[in-house]
Amino acid sequence: MEHWLAISNRDNSKVVIKNHIWGVPKRHINTISKTKPGDTLLVYVGQQVIDRDTTLPPAITGCFEITSEVYEDTKPIFTAPPKLGAEVFPLRIKLRPIKIFDPPIEFKPLISELKFITNKTQWSGHIRGQAMRIIPEEDYQLIMNQR
Repeated sequence: MEHWLAISNRDNSKVVIKNHIWGVPKRHINTISKTKPGDTLLVYVGQQVIDRDTTLPPAITGCFEITSEVYEDTKPIFTAPPKLGAEVFPLRIKLRPIKIFDPPIEFKPLISELKFITNKTQWSGHIRGQAMRIIPEEDYQLIMNQR
């Protein structure tokens, strides 16, 4: 069993929580195709500036069990960032909620202890540009033990 960190934004995290589906662009087929039913998926959301006075920190919003193989669906349920245009994230997997973190677990306080982040000062490089990545058991347990 693998533990996956799914890199998302708050809008799409809400879609995942509501619909129990994770999706990625076709260019990430080599990553999502490695998932298996029984693996876990933690949803990471990046920092979001709301207005001049409000910035939401990077966080983990939920943990899910993967319950399906990868399938393709072009129904537009996700919101693509502006740089991705009309992307619909067609490569998808079905999920079963294990735990929804409300409020989300702040990510930055965990960085010093997370094993998959080897460069603690440039930590975002371990996440940026990816749709999802495997994290070690110790990191999964650290995150899950926050609540």
